Amino acid sequence: MLKKLFPFLKGYGVSSILASLTVICEVLLEVYIPYLMADIINIGIANGDVDFIIRRGLLMIGMACLSLAMGALSARFAVVASAGFAKNLRAGLFERVQGFSFANVDKFSTASLITRLTTDITNVQQSFMMIVRTLVRAPIMLVAATIMAIRLNAELATVFAFAIPILGIFLIAIGTRAFPRFKAMLKRYDGMNAQVQEDLIAIRVVKAFVREKHEDARFTASAEAVREAQIKAERLLVWNMPVSQYILYLCMIAVCYIGGHLIVAGDMLTGDLMSFISYITQILSSLMMLSMMFVMLVLTRASAARIVEVLSEKNAITDDDADASLSVPDGSIEFRDVCFSYSNDPSNLTLSHINLKIKRGETIGIIGGTGSAKSSLVQLIPRLYDVLSGSVLVGGHDVREYKIKALRDSVSMVLQKNVLFSGTIRDNLRWGDENASDAEIEAACRAAAAHDFITAFPAGYETDLGQGGVNVSGGQKQRLCIARALLKRPKIIILDDSTSAVDTATDAAIRKALREELVGTTTIIIAQRITSVMDADRIIVMHDGQIEDVGTHEELVERNEIYREVYESQQKGVA
Repeated sequence: MLKKLFPFLKGYGVSSILASLTVICEVLLEVYIPYLMADIINIGIANGDVDFIIRRGLLMIGMACLSLAMGALSARFAVVASAGFAKNLRAGLFERVQGFSFANVDKFSTASLITRLTTDITNVQQSFMMIVRTLVRAPIMLVAATIMAIRLNAELATVFAFAIPILGIFLIAIGTRAFPRFKAMLKRYDGMNAQVQEDLIAIRVVKAFVREKHEDARFTASAEAVREAQIKAERLLVWNMPVSQYILYLCMIAVCYIGGHLIVAGDMLTGDLMSFISYITQILSSLMMLSMMFVMLVLTRASAARIVEVLSEKNAITDDDADASLSVPDGSIEFRDVCFSYSNDPSNLTLSHINLKIKRGETIGIIGGTGSAKSSLVQLIPRLYDVLSGSVLVGGHDVREYKIKALRDSVSMVLQKNVLFSGTIRDNLRWGDENASDAEIEAACRAAAAHDFITAFPAGYETDLGQGGVNVSGGQKQRLCIARALLKRPKIIILDDSTSAVDTATDAAIRKALREELVGTTTIIIAQRITSVMDADRIIVMHDGQIEDVGTHEELVERNEIYREVYESQQKGVA
């Protein structure tokens, strides 16, 4: 686990080392101060030597001030190192997630990845800051104070031989039982974050259906589940502090009792006993610090494991063996006996034995009922998912032979869920081509029937869309996404039910513009309305993950019962 996280310290290793070194200096100074106090009592006060008392007192003050300065420096170095470590880790994790295929994201879920990028990394950051300070300070203080205590009186120091093992066994017993409980708690966090994310995205739907109270109740239930999991985990850890303090007080009583007898017998000086009690406090406080650190590490271990799980995840789609010099020559597509399953299970196929050839520049329509795997079929073309068996060819080459960037730069895809980002309309459109001129942007928007409504806004193309494009309607959002796809000037463009929110007249205008603008570009249109695909070169009818039929509109109306029934029902709706 540490091997995976250690590289993210790059650039902050020096700060980490300095944080530990300065805290060591702080501890050594603190440990020496009680020894000076013993001299003041045993020599200065016993002999009435005021000069000695003043000299040792000033030395104690100087060492205390220096110890304070070292502590402040250590805190600063630790903050810099932990914040930098968290920054690198967050950036590395985000970059890793960006490289995931759809299958990898499906495995973790969006909410879980958000929790890992936020809560889990914050837990690791806080623990790292404690590691470079507390986890260094406590053992050094424990060892140094024990050495000084033995130096004062070895017989009295045997008290620690009983206290330390008892506390250690207790902490190990707690930690081994608490870890799985904290891991379960973090999974509850994932569920709560998933609900928050869902509700915030769909807040307008919630309000439209007046479901605020229902969603409040659901969230309360999720929060209650987190609370219960946290209480279950913390129930073990609450024993940590009282048991540590109980052992501390027992040691104090034992030392005072034994030390008192030694002073009476003349085997120990009063100043030595006072210093010894200070060392007891230092030793047992260091043990308590270790126990607190232990608690934090139990929680962090669960968070770190979740982070490392993402970092160690093998990407389902790689292009390591692809030919970097290979570019997509044209938009021809071929499916050769393709089988596909989201679970990679041959007994649970989403697509079954698909064979299909699409010529360069063809316009292909795809029709089928919900769950017929239309979207699954086209997502294999830009390699958003990989086939289970068979092969998908683009431009005469298996898609796995291309570098992913080269392949996807040649394929524009407008997904069912139209996604826009915070920023202006122009910023969003330039996702298609960051160097596109204003004239090219306007031409793409005219083709997507978007120019008129954009210029109707007071700020035109500089209109801020808000998060997720909340400032435009569903139909406007679809047209902006089509324009963005057109700016890529692709060899293949896939419209996955991307005109469902526009009226039939606008749909027809978009299709007419696409035919004129995309000469030589292979166009695949998935639609629910047959009018959206009836003028395509060929139409594919899909059913239950298989190709039911392929033909022109007239041929399918003539021979395919499923197609004819859908067409006639839609025509009656129009009439």
